[in-house]
Parts: sequence; structure tokens; C-alpha cells
Amino acid sequence: MHAGDNLRPNLDRMIADLTTLTAFDTQNPPGREAPCAEFIAAQLEAVGFTVTLDRFEAHGLPDRVNVAARLENGPGPVFAFNTHMDVVPVGEGWSRPPLTLAEADGKLFARGACDAKGPLAAMLEALRLLAAQREAWSGTLLGVFVADEEVGSAGARRLAEQAPKIDLAIIGEPTSNRTIIAHKGSLRPIVRVKGTAAHSASPQLGVNAIFQTARLLPRIEALGEEIAARPPHPLVGGGSLTVTRANAGLADNMVPDQMELMLDRRMIPGEDEASATAEIEALLVAAREELGVEAEIVRFAPTTGGAAETLPDHPLVAAGRAAGRRHGAGEDDAPLGFSGACDLVHFRTLGAQGIVIGPGSIGVAHKPDEFVPIDEFEASARIYADVVLEMMPRA
Repeated sequence: MHAGDNLRPNLDRMIADLTTLTAFDTQNPPGREAPCAEFIAAQLEAVGFTVTLDRFEAHGLPDRVNVAARLENGPGPVFAFNTHMDVVPVGEGWSRPPLTLAEADGKLFARGACDAKGPLAAMLEALRLLAAQREAWSGTLLGVFVADEEVGSAGARRLAEQAPKIDLAIIGEPTSNRTIIAHKGSLRPIVRVKGTAAHSASPQLGVNAIFQTARLLPRIEALGEEIAARPPHPLVGGGSLTVTRANAGLADNMVPDQMELMLDRRMIPGEDEASATAEIEALLVAAREELGVEAEIVRFAPTTGGAAETLPDHPLVAAGRAAGRRHGAGEDDAPLGFSGACDLVHFRTLGAQGIVIGPGSIGVAHKPDEFVPIDEFEASARIYADVVLEMMPRA
């Protein structure tokens, strides 16, 4: 008999929580996570957690809030459950109201049902169950729920700057309840290519920034090909570099004096933002010296952050995979990687060992009629609790 067999999630309560969570309009931008954070705080305070709401502004937008709930229960590690309260914009194409949870065919539909309010509701239930059976574990349990993951991870970055002590963490994202130990990172530098304005009737009197950009683009493409040819990470694949936006021109009859490009650089574990930035800056220096193209990185668009991984032989990884097998996740012979980005990197920055687990599929996240399977939703609460019991046993 496993220690977690006595911890039985209340599915009706979980669905009620998810109904409330998805009804909060936390589409990001602008996020507006404060009412959602206050609901979470009330749920956890009711079962004995001490809760702090950290209010801040991000990307010029107010009412961003992180929730930090804490339950100390004797000696042992500090274990954090984490996911985010914000969701991507609803968009078009829904067959039902996107902020009203609907049940059909064994699934729960709403924006955020799997990314990531489903994991959030399951974590709330696991925290309740663990708070009710404190005799089964020892240590400090945290519920850390953050703002702004979908745009720039301002909440997780803020948490990392505050440097709390966290030893172990589960990040809630849709993984079909399988254990993810690595993910890619993203970097989006904005490169400004310089020209000289002139009347379009006399273009020879200026320097067209669009033509200058055309000279630069083959170099960016070549660097992207070089990056793609490097050895891939065994779990997340290779890094990449491409251009995703381009903008120039102030008037129809004016030679543009500048053009801005957004570069999208995907990093794999072992790469970092500083080295990726330096590589692009070196390309721009060479373009200036060899082609006469004046260009520089002028800012960075918000992104979730860098790449991260937890070593596959860590006991936390084994605990996550064993709990997944126990509760129907169908774990295979090896842990998995995540091609997108998530907040695991910020917990690894704190020195915490972490894994990513959650109900639902990344394949339906960010789409119309997003859903979480009810069986996975219920099972995820069991998985979360089981991992804590494995990693925080009472002596």
C-alpha cells in the first residue's frame, strides 16, 4: 500500500475550483490576476497556510500579483508547487463561452482548462489533502502561483529576485501527467538597422534602411543554419534563430531611416541568454565592418526566459515518474523534454530541483475549445500529493 492511498481528491470540489478559476478573466495582456490571487489565498488560508500576496506592475500594467502560501510542518526540505494564473487571449473560433467551464465527453472546456488553471486547481486540492494529513510528511510546503508567465514571466522573475529557499518544485503545465525534466528557452532581441531619411523622389540622397536590412538578413539566416546544425539536446532537440517581425517606414513618400527586426532565438539546456546575445552582437559587428550595415540590439521583447533541465537520475524525477505510472500517465522508459518554455528555469536559478507535470495536452493549449480530460485532472492531484509524500517522508 502506498502512503498516498489515504489521500483522496474531492473531484466535485476540484471542478468547482476550476469553474471559479476559469471565470476570472486573466487574459494576458493585461493579466489582471489580482481577483484570482485573492481567491487562491482564501482557499489556502482556510486550511492553515500563511499566505502573502505580492502586488506589482509588469510591462506597464497594474494589478499583477504573486501568491506565496506556506505551511511549515517540521524539519525537512522546502517543496513548492508552482503554476501561473494568467492565460493567453481567448481569440476566435470557440463553440462555447470560453470563460465558463463546460463539461462534455469526459472533458472540461474553458480558456485555461489545461494551461494552466487545471494544474492550478489540482495543486490546490493536493495542498488541501496534505494539510489535512500532516502526520504523513515533514518539511515546508509552498504554493507559489505567479502572474505573467504567458508574456514575460514577470512573476517568476520577481520571485527569483526575492531568492526564497526552495529545494524541490513541481511546475504545473499540460504534460498529460507525464514527467518533464527539460525545456527550451527563448530570447527575442529587437535589432534596429540604421539608414538616412530622404524624399522618395530623390532616394539617392538617403540610405534606405530596408535595403540595408536586406544585406543583413543573409547573415542572420546563415547563423540560424549554423545553430540548427549544432548537436541537439537529447530531450528538447536543437536551438534555432529566425526573424519573426519586421517594421520600417514613417510615410509613403519617405526613404526609411530605420528598420526594426524581431529575432527569435530558441535556446537549449547548456546555452544561456548572455552567450546567445553575444553571438548576435558579433554578427552585427561583422556586418558593420564588412558590409557597412549599421545595426544594433536596442531592446529585448518579453519572454518566459532561458532553458533549463533537471538531471534524470535525481530522486524527484523518479518520484514523479513513479506517481505518474501509479495514476495512469503511462510513463515510458525515459523522462521527457518540453519544446516550449516555462517557469522551471526560474526555480532552477534559485537552486531548486524541479520537474514539470500537469493534466491536459500542450496540443490543445492556446487553441479554441481548450480542455482538460477529467480523469487526468483528478489523477494530477494524486500525483502531486504522492510526490510530496515520497520526497518529504516523516522520519
